[in-house]
Amino acid sequence: MKNIVPQIANILVDKKWTMATAESCTGGLVSATLTDFSGSSAWFSGAIVAYSNEVKMSLLNVPEAIIKEHGAVSEQTVRAMAEGVCRAIGTDIGLSLSGVAGPTGGSPEKPVGTVWMGWHVNGTTYSKKFLFSGDRMSVKQQSLHKILEHLLEILKQS
Repeated sequence: MKNIVPQIANILVDKKWTMATAESCTGGLVSATLTDFSGSSAWFSGAIVAYSNEVKMSLLNVPEAIIKEHGAVSEQTVRAMAEGVCRAIGTDIGLSLSGVAGPTGGSPEKPVGTVWMGWHVNGTTYSKKFLFSGDRMSVKQQSLHKILEHLLEILKQS
């Protein structure tokens, strides 16, 4: 993380873009990591820890129909979360995560370690599913690394 976040910060400052996070399974870990860096207030605007479906719907405007049809841990949900956090906080970039960190809560369709991530970057939304292994903290840490690694890749191409 020590070299990824400064690279992200430099790109965002150069582009005069800001970002926000919408986190479920990581419980604020991504935003905490981003704000560990001095000067992050120049590009990081805020976060919504949307752990419950009610918060996803009320604060991020995730349609109830998406959650009912696809579940909270789905591509459709994280895409809506990433877009919703940009609207709610007023940023150019929104990151979102929703998953099953474990050790309970998994199913055959969505086993423990399943994490969907979304990136809404300057009007374009991306999403990807990951399947991590290990204990709860390990799943959260792997999620943190992947979402920031992929954000950096997207920013380098923007």
